[in-house]
Amino acid sequence: MNEHVKNTDLEPQANSKKVFVKTYGCQMNVYDSQRMTDSLGESGYQPTDSVEDADLVLINTCHIREKAAEKVYSQLGRLQKMKRQRAKDGRELMVGVAGCVAQAEGSEIIRRAPVVDLVIGPTTYHRLPEALETARTGKKVVETDYAVEDKFEYLPQINREKTISRGVTAFLTVQEGCDKFCTFCVVPYTRGSEVSRPLAQILMEAQRLVDAGVKEITLLGQNVNAWHGTGADGSAWGLGELLYHLAEIDGIKRLRYTTSHPRDMDDKLIEAHRDLDKLMPYLHLPVQAGSDRILKAMNRKHTAAEYIALIERIRAVKPDLAISGDFITGFPGETDEDFEATMRLVETVGYAQAFSFKYSPRPGTPGADL
Repeated sequence: MNEHVKNTDLEPQANSKKVFVKTYGCQMNVYDSQRMTDSLGESGYQPTDSVEDADLVLINTCHIREKAAEKVYSQLGRLQKMKRQRAKDGRELMVGVAGCVAQAEGSEIIRRAPVVDLVIGPTTYHRLPEALETARTGKKVVETDYAVEDKFEYLPQINREKTISRGVTAFLTVQEGCDKFCTFCVVPYTRGSEVSRPLAQILMEAQRLVDAGVKEITLLGQNVNAWHGTGADGSAWGLGELLYHLAEIDGIKRLRYTTSHPRDMDDKLIEAHRDLDKLMPYLHLPVQAGSDRILKAMNRKHTAAEYIALIERIRAVKPDLAISGDFITGFPGETDEDFEATMRLVETVGYAQAFSFKYSPRPGTPGADL
């Protein structure tokens, strides 16, 4: 790790300010919220579970569905009243919006909700302390340009005390972004292109988590099985090789990963499910639909038969594997016959768990124009 990384294993100061973080959306947003909290610790902010006690309220947002985005504006309306009362009492309240809504809407958030002091995207939150200092001068800050630098090189190292307080399970982001461009999805536009964290960086963070008492690590990525890196011998690695290597770390008892794309399930990753006792017998593998016509309209680039064949390959080496999936109903043009094809796929696969959602048109995606 380079000189930008700082150690934040410091005792809270008596005069420290407090930050309340509200997180919407996926597991990666949970991870991002923790890293932002750690980063703000260097600026004297300590986390609080009470919004009333906070000097800074940070809302980490999700843009996958319209309902999740609108929740943000409802909360900002409530914070407007709180901020007015704080001003009367002579006490500061800063309000920030982070995450995918921040990336998608930028300055529009401040126009709709003037209570917001700063807007910061998911690729630039390593700049949060500096953005906050600027916002405290009274200048509205919008930090949503995609970062050229690797944000993980600028974030503080994992804080031991805070990690201990979070329990024995932890998330670890290894991959971000998406190059698949499914027609219903905003992720390529809010999270950017697929980027894999370097192997050494991942191993260092995993070791620090273990040193803080973590027993179970879940590897995260928008397309986590698209992760790729280089081994010590210079060979090309995928997520399977990474899992084999992480399983060798003393102290790690369990490994998980999410979320995967069917097109990135390679032989080595399937073999890892067969060979690694530490890798939990669970796989979240979204398919979204069981109709080839709808899968093509979604730009999934696989057929229902190819997905089922993949499931059969995986279960051939790990029969007890529990599989979950995501499904979208009501995609533009979906007929009763298409829906029935999806139900047949569900019955064929025999999912342990299914997450089903009504289609939500997202601005800027091809699906919104169908």
